[in-house]
Amino acid sequence: MTSFFFRLPLMQRFRPVTALAGVLFATAGLHGLAHAEQPPSFVHDGTLTICTNPTLPPMTFVKGQDVSHPEGYDIDVAQALANRWNARLSVVTMDFTGLFPSLSAQRCGLVMSGIIRMPSREKSFDAVTYQDTALVVVGRKGTPSLTSMDELSGKNVAVESGTSYITRLGVVNDALVAAGKPPMIIQQYPTEEQVVQQVLIGRVFAFVSQDVELFYRMRQLKDKLHVLITPDIPDYRHFAIYLRQNPQDLTALQSAVTALETDGTLQALRTKWSVTDPSTGNEAPSTTSSAMFDWAAFFSALTSTAFLHGALITLSVALISHFIAITLSVPIAIVLNSPQRSVLKIVLEGYVSLFRAAPTLLQLLFIWNAVPQFFPIFREQWFTPFLATILALSINESAYQVEINRAALSAVDPGQELGASALGLSRRDIYWRVIFPQAFRIALPPTINEFINLLKITSLASVISLQELLAVTQIQVARTFAFTEYYAAALVYYLVMVFFFLFLQKRVERRFAWSDRKKVVSNAA
Repeated sequence: MTSFFFRLPLMQRFRPVTALAGVLFATAGLHGLAHAEQPPSFVHDGTLTICTNPTLPPMTFVKGQDVSHPEGYDIDVAQALANRWNARLSVVTMDFTGLFPSLSAQRCGLVMSGIIRMPSREKSFDAVTYQDTALVVVGRKGTPSLTSMDELSGKNVAVESGTSYITRLGVVNDALVAAGKPPMIIQQYPTEEQVVQQVLIGRVFAFVSQDVELFYRMRQLKDKLHVLITPDIPDYRHFAIYLRQNPQDLTALQSAVTALETDGTLQALRTKWSVTDPSTGNEAPSTTSSAMFDWAAFFSALTSTAFLHGALITLSVALISHFIAITLSVPIAIVLNSPQRSVLKIVLEGYVSLFRAAPTLLQLLFIWNAVPQFFPIFREQWFTPFLATILALSINESAYQVEINRAALSAVDPGQELGASALGLSRRDIYWRVIFPQAFRIALPPTINEFINLLKITSLASVISLQELLAVTQIQVARTFAFTEYYAAALVYYLVMVFFFLFLQKRVERRFAWSDRKKVVSNAA
């Protein structure tokens, strides 16, 4: 195991007195006692905002039930930087794939999330090294060690999606194919804990990670993991803090990181979070359990404020988005249901086709990450993940709701409109008193079904840091590795919400059953 331990500079290996002093200094620094420096331009209004993924212990993760306050090595380093610039630290959590787009959109000043420093990334961003690391290939305990990456030929290997591991393994695969050997079968998963889980359940042969992150997992999972090989890859030796390209900001950040290294602050934080030795420091929560299902963990999640808050956000987003979608869809459906051709009708048909064709996740990411680059006003603090999600889902859902409403309007007998017109009713009264009541009964079942689908689609918002139900679940799973228990708790919340609206659907349909033609004829007879 020592072959992949973090290799400290020589002067820091044998300085226990300096390390102790560094601990004291770091503690003072984290409370704002460090000397303030002139802040760089990415510190806005006295606030340093960082983007991070809260599922990468010990770099950034959630230790308890409060998902709004991540902890870890990266968070403490960011706090030390903020103290040097006399700034307040703001942490924005999100899916790993959203980190760099958010940095480009200026939603944060820095990205810190245990990310490898790579030349390919520095074509678009500046980077400052703050932690040494090494790439490791990990398998289950008892798996024989490897002497070369070529021995992974033909085997299933799991990696986290959006990381540079995919590119690196692609290079190995190219070499394997050139040598006439079968390539590795690379499987991508959205989070680190899901990658590890694939090895634990035997679905894949190994996974690729960094030694710093593996230290935490090995303490957490006890003797379930084993390092198969630590390849010597020059491009995978440092974690870096990324920022937008700016020579002055790069110099300021480099100076601050160097100062924290020199005064012992970083070394103190390494000791605190055990990024160099899995046998010391904060103990990771154990996942060892004699039972197949931990009922205590399940009920703890089921009754936690974190899950309740996540469920309320999920429900709020779905209700507000669907209400806006229905409001938008009704007038659009009326225009599209008209037999007359017009420029407005052609534009609205294009709107409906566009947002029905584009994936919901793509629309969400475009509104959150791309729109701010064209309209700077959307970079402001008021444009929160909650508002962005509502905007994206409302637009997307309205396109589907238009088709539901248009079909309902078309299903109403045209003679109804002619008869109402003959009675002298205005067009407004014809719709409100004759057409809408009949169309409502027709549109109600598919509308509620579409809402239930929307309720589940809200889980996509986790990629832009909205702490809805599934995002809360994934954060807690990353902390505890209790996959079954926490996913089961989330399932209960979803089932309760869906069954409630199914019950409501039946009640509303029964309330409007009087308008069913067959029953009217039956009652008349």
